[in-house]
Amino acid sequence: MSDSRLVRGFQARLLELPEGLLVAVLYASACWASRQVSLEQLFLPAGIRVAALLVCRPSMWPYLLLGEYAYFAHLRIPLMDKYGLDWVVISSAYQFPAAAIVVHVHRRSIASKTDTWLLIVAFAVATLVGVGNLALAHALWPSPPAGGFATVASRNVIGQYMAILSISPLALLWVRREEIDWKSWRGLPTAYAAISLLTLGALSVVLPKESTTERAIIQLLMAMPVIALTCLHGWWGAAIGMPIMSIFVRISTPVTGLPESFDLDSFRIQLLIAVAGTALLALGSRITHHYRQHVVQARAKREAILNARSSHCTSERELRNRVVSLRSIGDKLDVALSETVDWMRAKGHHEVANSLLSVATVHSRQFREQANMVYPTTMEHVGLYLALQVGGIGDAWEQTDRMAQPFLVGDPCRLSLDLQLTAYRALTEAVSLLLENEPGQLKIRARCGQVGATRGMVVTVGTLDSRRCLSQSTATMAIGRLSGRTQAYGGTVQCRRNRIRMFFRE
Repeated sequence: MSDSRLVRGFQARLLELPEGLLVAVLYASACWASRQVSLEQLFLPAGIRVAALLVCRPSMWPYLLLGEYAYFAHLRIPLMDKYGLDWVVISSAYQFPAAAIVVHVHRRSIASKTDTWLLIVAFAVATLVGVGNLALAHALWPSPPAGGFATVASRNVIGQYMAILSISPLALLWVRREEIDWKSWRGLPTAYAAISLLTLGALSVVLPKESTTERAIIQLLMAMPVIALTCLHGWWGAAIGMPIMSIFVRISTPVTGLPESFDLDSFRIQLLIAVAGTALLALGSRITHHYRQHVVQARAKREAILNARSSHCTSERELRNRVVSLRSIGDKLDVALSETVDWMRAKGHHEVANSLLSVATVHSRQFREQANMVYPTTMEHVGLYLALQVGGIGDAWEQTDRMAQPFLVGDPCRLSLDLQLTAYRALTEAVSLLLENEPGQLKIRARCGQVGATRGMVVTVGTLDSRRCLSQSTATMAIGRLSGRTQAYGGTVQCRRNRIRMFFRE
């Protein structure tokens, strides 16, 4: 078994070889090309290194290392006589492994709910590589680099940190592209922010070299549309806006373009951009995190509402089937009693037949009223309002002598039958609750209609005495018993002074 696994692993490595060599060539070419347009204060190969580690799967990392060594061989072998073999080998060998270790430690965080880990990766890699390179140069060069160690180290760290923040968010954006709701980027606010960012960037490029103050102001103003994109799209907005802003700052920097180039005015702007970019990426991460939580909660709420509706509908269907069976039994009993009455009359027992018919008629009516209270089948034909007045529940309320004339507005037939049934159950439960626990006359008010795109119904059950408030126990029971029915249709239950108010939404 172990030999077969080794064979399969070796075969898989062979199949990956062409792809890996291509990755190595592309990576080396990208590092070389980005170095040609890099500055000391924005060293783009550092961003390419971290971006490649994020995009490529770990099995491709050895090929990335091969590409890195090829890039350094082309770059530093000609410098061997000037700086020494030790520096060329050691400085070239440790940079990629150091960055790979940092990314590997945080790689599990790629699927996490927040993306602040990328800031930690950027800072750690920039510090390890930037300070490490300078320390090796001081230790191994024949003569140390000019400038103080702290000053040059801070420039190196900021330059690599800015490069990582400029490129790695785009790489992570590509890795997690399926999670992005690209439709939300089509809105006018996003278009205005993007156009403003591009316009300000173009202005910073076309300004004369002498207009350093105006250029600095425009570069700082570019943060405004990036902030807007962050507020609109969270971390994704910052991940797109920050690199664009860094690119325009690099293009408008008036230097030679060599890696050793440095411009103090642009460096000050970049320090501000580094701080702003860090803050925006952190803010965007929190916005995205809370948005995801909101989406999950909203989805769970919708599922709960759908499940509650399904449960209510299933229960109502079962009750309807039972009522249909009971009415079928009642019809058969009525037919049997009618035949019995006819037979007794034929035998001359008229008084007994009339007495039996009278008793049977009363009990048959009561039987049908009780069946109608179990499930109001009349609602399917005449709607909720008439079902409350002509059904068995209306007669039961009338017998209490405590129900005033209801105030009913609108056409409930425009609402779904399921919503009407839910309102019926909640209404009868509320009336029963008040009849048992509150004194005085009661009145029902209901209004159904449509406001904008929302259709629904508002039902109120309360006492006629507006000076008397519902007791705390009654209000607690009402909310506990009725909330499940109203929430199934996106509604609420409120107990205000002397009444229970329920809202149902289609």
